[in-house]
Amino acid sequence: MASKPGILTDWPWKPLGSFKYGILAPWAVHGTYQLIAKGPGERDFFYFLIFPFLLARMLHNQIWISLSRHRTAKGNNRILDRGIEFEQVDRESNWDDQILLNGTLFYVGHMAIPQASHLPVWRTDGVIITVLIHALVVEFLYYWLHRALHHHFLYSRYHSHHHSSIVTEPISSVIHPFAEHIAYYMLFAIPLLTTLIARTASMASFLGYITCIDFMNNVGHCNFELIPNWLFTIFPPLKYLMYTPSFHSLHHTQFRTNYSLFMPIYDYIYGTMDQASDGTYETSLRRVEDSPDVVHLTHLTTPESIYHLRLGFASLASRPHSPKWYTWIMWPLTLATVAWTWICGHSFVLERNAFKKLKLQSWVIPRYNFQYPLQWSREAINGLIEEAILDANQKGVKVLTLGLLNQGEELNGNGELYIQKHRDLRTKLVDGSSLAVAVVLHSIPKGTSQVLLRGNLNMLAYAIAHALCARGIQVNVASKDEHVKLKRSLNGKYGGNLILSTIYSQKIWLVGDGLAEEEQKKAPKGTLFIPFSQFPLKQVRKDCLYHSTPAMIVPRSFNNLHSCENWLPRKVMSAWRVAGIVHALEGWNVNECGSMMFDVDKAWEASLRHGFRPLALPAV
Repeated sequence: MASKPGILTDWPWKPLGSFKYGILAPWAVHGTYQLIAKGPGERDFFYFLIFPFLLARMLHNQIWISLSRHRTAKGNNRILDRGIEFEQVDRESNWDDQILLNGTLFYVGHMAIPQASHLPVWRTDGVIITVLIHALVVEFLYYWLHRALHHHFLYSRYHSHHHSSIVTEPISSVIHPFAEHIAYYMLFAIPLLTTLIARTASMASFLGYITCIDFMNNVGHCNFELIPNWLFTIFPPLKYLMYTPSFHSLHHTQFRTNYSLFMPIYDYIYGTMDQASDGTYETSLRRVEDSPDVVHLTHLTTPESIYHLRLGFASLASRPHSPKWYTWIMWPLTLATVAWTWICGHSFVLERNAFKKLKLQSWVIPRYNFQYPLQWSREAINGLIEEAILDANQKGVKVLTLGLLNQGEELNGNGELYIQKHRDLRTKLVDGSSLAVAVVLHSIPKGTSQVLLRGNLNMLAYAIAHALCARGIQVNVASKDEHVKLKRSLNGKYGGNLILSTIYSQKIWLVGDGLAEEEQKKAPKGTLFIPFSQFPLKQVRKDCLYHSTPAMIVPRSFNNLHSCENWLPRKVMSAWRVAGIVHALEGWNVNECGSMMFDVDKAWEASLRHGFRPLALPAV
């Protein structure tokens, strides 16, 4: 929002929310109907193609969003090192409004202007006219409009909304108030209306022109340099005819230079060319990939989870993962991504962050939850994890954390497999068990005298039971087999606090994987479920409270965090991931995986010392 919003700031369909797409439905349906019902000479292919073209524009922009986020996470050719925050993602979430405006104008223009119907596929003269008018008229008028928008009166009421994004993403290019978009479309309409009046318009000139505008807008705001230097070497005047991402990035950091739309010639003519343009361009081209200090190695969860990744849909990634109905109608694309991940032979960079002196990255193993338990897929998954570990070791990564099922006991012995196989690893492997245990222990309300421990027994369950028994808290288990295993692990210590109980009267349940829904129903009203599992418990009781999986709130100084980690809230990070960061900050030169667990209290105190905070318990 601009600092002093002017008239026509909000889009007219804002009150409709997600139903705003319905404004195009009548035209889209009618366009399809006339294509089917009318004869060959009466069909208007341009009228029909408007809606598919709008969908193609959305896909085009989404590809740029994913590409830009991937490249800036890796770091090569990145222009600005600063991060973006959730506020920017929220502000830019309406990037599709301008596509709805484009569709509305095309449909209304088709109805109102007789020459706009039954356009030919191609006319060379119309394409040439469009190019010339854009270069000589649109670029010139845009330059002066842009300079006017930087006058205090208009800037504070309109254009400051766009410049709130210092570090730009491709969709930042179209984040403007409604009134500003009207002005831009009036400019872009000049070559289109001219060709209509001259009867030289074609589908290629109309759709191609808008596509070129999209392409150049995305190029200018992608925050990584992709225009090769050899282009300017072969044809030096090109520097006046085509801008680069670094050229426009300087406009967002300096504000009073580089006003041109796509052709810098007008900045050269009127003396507003930023003197740092060439240097910034060369520096960005030379920049190599980042060498992170800490890597969190995670994986995909469900087939539709790829849309919730930072590289997927920005608006979904910025919110906790929850099922969305519209992802089901995208099943062809979902199946295609599943096939791609099946073929993909290595991990990929998802996210970059910075905290204190550390550079952080998240990498993704392209496999899903359902693949990890499959016996025949374990060797391939272990191969992918091992490859990522060796890659991290080669890049000088200090700590690598194994997230979610990448640290499975049956899969790789909680990471022990890699330590035994590669004893010369300089990268320390951390499964984060100690901090996860600490988070669970500190989530238990003060004054609690007894808990019920349920779910599959694993290393965390044993450690939690040991710690609670040592503190004099009674630990109840409902399974005789589990009771025998836990009692044996206590070696006679604190055994009086471990109770075999078939009475589900406890109000605090510590639960891991494998808890049946029927067991949840046995809990008394008001029970607090505290998971120690990697994945959240399915909530089947409305009269009970459910705490988060082990996680902590990140410090405010944590940089470039603008996506949620799976189902966790904003600015919250899993304990397993936090453990690796703390491990590196403290400089602990040991592995924490396999049967080895780090000091629980030491891990907890170190995390608090570095600014991480526990989540509040759910309110009644």
